Amino acid sequence: MKRFMISIGMVVALNVGAINISAAGIHDGVREAQGNIINGRIIYQNGLGDDVPACAGCHGTGGMGSDEMGTPRLAYQVQKYIWKQLEDFASDKRQDNQMYQMNDIAKALTREQRRDVAAYAHALKTPSLGSDLDSMRKNGDDIGLMYKGKIIVHFGIPERGIPACQSCHAFNGRSAGNMYPMIGGQNYTYLKHELEAFRLGASTASSDDDAARDNDPMGQMRNVAARLSDEDIANVAAFLTVARPSTSGNPSAPRH
Repeated sequence: MKRFMISIGMVVALNVGAINISAAGIHDGVREAQGNIINGRIIYQNGLGDDVPACAGCHGTGGMGSDEMGTPRLAYQVQKYIWKQLEDFASDKRQDNQMYQMNDIAKALTREQRRDVAAYAHALKTPSLGSDLDSMRKNGDDIGLMYKGKIIVHFGIPERGIPACQSCHAFNGRSAGNMYPMIGGQNYTYLKHELEAFRLGASTASSDDDAARDNDPMGQMRNVAARLSDEDIANVAAFLTVARPSTSGNPSAPRH
């Protein structure tokens, strides 16, 4: 009995230790993108004064973003990806060429605070809804064709050297763990804008033109986007925004 009680005590101690490590946001190597969700929630919902407005003001309380503002969905986005983007904004490796404020906001946050915000945004398990394409069409927006976008997402266009989006971003763009971000269920306006920015970034450095984006590792997205036409981009964005992360035969949500 005494040995049994000692074993229980050791298990409890180990569990408490794990909780403390997680809460403190300690990182090393693989776990480097962990953050303090509680601290991240405060920043996300309330901001930190004039220099850091509440993230919810542009990205929504549920992290869904806005087509009207051109802001991306952050809810359940890959945590390391959000953190990397904040780091890139802080170092001017990526330019905010939509709202023109993320660079200043990211610089006003500490590295730990950027990690905390990423942790909280990832924890927002808002359902994958995407953009209301019907309403956007009624408002006169030029919307691509979903069925053509699905072909590119699933199969690519081999004769033009365009790989399938899901070869990196997984089924319907639901993300491939820490490697690639979730693009399925992302807002149409944001998807279209970023693909255009990557395409420009293939030939122009963001330091020369802030409309370009070139912070993708190894230039992977720039190489793909350079081969996409305006029509291709609109079609891919139209499919991805409504793409669901699972099929009717496998209703389990992906883990990342």
